[in-house]
Amino acid sequence: MTRADISYFSCLLDKASMSQRVLRISGLATTPSKSGKLPVSPATVWRWVREGKFPAPHKISAGVTVWNESDVDAWLTARTASAISS
Repeated sequence: MTRADISYFSCLLDKASMSQRVLRISGLATTPSKSGKLPVSPATVWRWVREGKFPAPHKISAGVTVWNESDVDAWLTARTASAISS
């Protein structure tokens, strides 16, 4: 086992021990067959990420990308507060 392997597994353990909830795109965006946390399509979420308008996701593995639910909730709260004060 190399030093890089140990570092990688240590990082995974740190992520696993977090008490934060995470969301995948399927739970975040709305599709014709399933409602998500946001009333927008997956394409819109990815566009917002590219444009810096939405919290950046975390790539856990080659096929798994997630968002911290607390980051998404904070983003929603800020957007709601901004809309109310306008």
